[in-house]
Amino acid sequence: MKKTKSTDFDLDWNYVLSDYVTALTWSPDGQILAVSTAAGEVKIWVDDELTALQEVTDTSVDGVAFSADGQFLAVGGQDGKVKIWSTSNHELITTLENAPAWVDKLGWSPCNNLLAFSLGRHVQIWDAEIQDIVATLNFDNSSVLGLDWSSDGNFLAIAGYQGVKIWRTLGWDEDPYFFSVPSASVAVAWSPDGKYIASGNMDRTICVLETEFIIKAEQAEPWLMHGFPGKIRHLAWSKSKITTSKNEPLLASSSVEGIAVWEKQDDKSLGWGATVLSEHRNIVEAIAFAPNSLTLASAGVDGWLCLWKKAKRVTQVLQGAPKGFACLAWHPQGSKIAAGGQNGELLVWSKATRALGFGRH
Repeated sequence: MKKTKSTDFDLDWNYVLSDYVTALTWSPDGQILAVSTAAGEVKIWVDDELTALQEVTDTSVDGVAFSADGQFLAVGGQDGKVKIWSTSNHELITTLENAPAWVDKLGWSPCNNLLAFSLGRHVQIWDAEIQDIVATLNFDNSSVLGLDWSSDGNFLAIAGYQGVKIWRTLGWDEDPYFFSVPSASVAVAWSPDGKYIASGNMDRTICVLETEFIIKAEQAEPWLMHGFPGKIRHLAWSKSKITTSKNEPLLASSSVEGIAVWEKQDDKSLGWGATVLSEHRNIVEAIAFAPNSLTLASAGVDGWLCLWKKAKRVTQVLQGAPKGFACLAWHPQGSKIAAGGQNGELLVWSKATRALGFGRH
């Protein structure tokens, strides 16, 4: 008889930065972990060593992102500057000055080196190949509250008051598709398979629209989910080729201390059905699915980082930030998970597979 195996995550490395960890992300090859803080630090973790790209500036850095090919690391924050480093030699390539705007949303296209970042009611697109701004998109209705690229890089969605505007990347000058919501969209996310776009809203609702309507430029009523205790703070789609029994991705959402995991129903008229996950005792600050798995991670102000098997039940609770977690990020291979704390804690856990012995009965 073969021994069974149990897979858990063990603490691999930890460090304390000078202030609240605002963001962290892994490079596409998983070799580099980048982290930023409310004090303005930007650091990278490589081979168990932490290197500073930027020391304390006393102005918060709120977003960090690697380009799809891993060549570039971009950050943006309170001072309005967008800084871009080369990952090969840690050289600062350019600094885009945008003061007094606060750059708190940014993201690279998954298919080429186009960087989108927020500037008040606008989003600018910077092209790394020519190192210049190639488009300025006017959201107009409000400040930009969220942005996300579609997985094929063909669309950029921008969220704010009264809905989501979606631009085609081959037609920045064309009018965007408008996806209306009754209040304000504070979170927006495309499913990795490109079939859906979800909007998490201030009025405690979630809207999900099929991408085919956007491609055809046809207006349609989205699916509407409601009944949440507060605004929708975060959205996360499962990033796996392993889908549910219905051959669809899962959509996780967080509101206050609750998490709801949504699965599309066979009957289109029924929309999406929810499973409620209620382990946390305080606000959930981050949620993310592991790559190639339906395991969901959630990090909260209660100081718990919960791992949910098949997004249904907790199999492990990781700790190490007594005042609460602020953010988390899965390694691209799912072999590690990193999290940042509200007191500056930076922790990395690694997957450990152990053989289990047999006890006497």
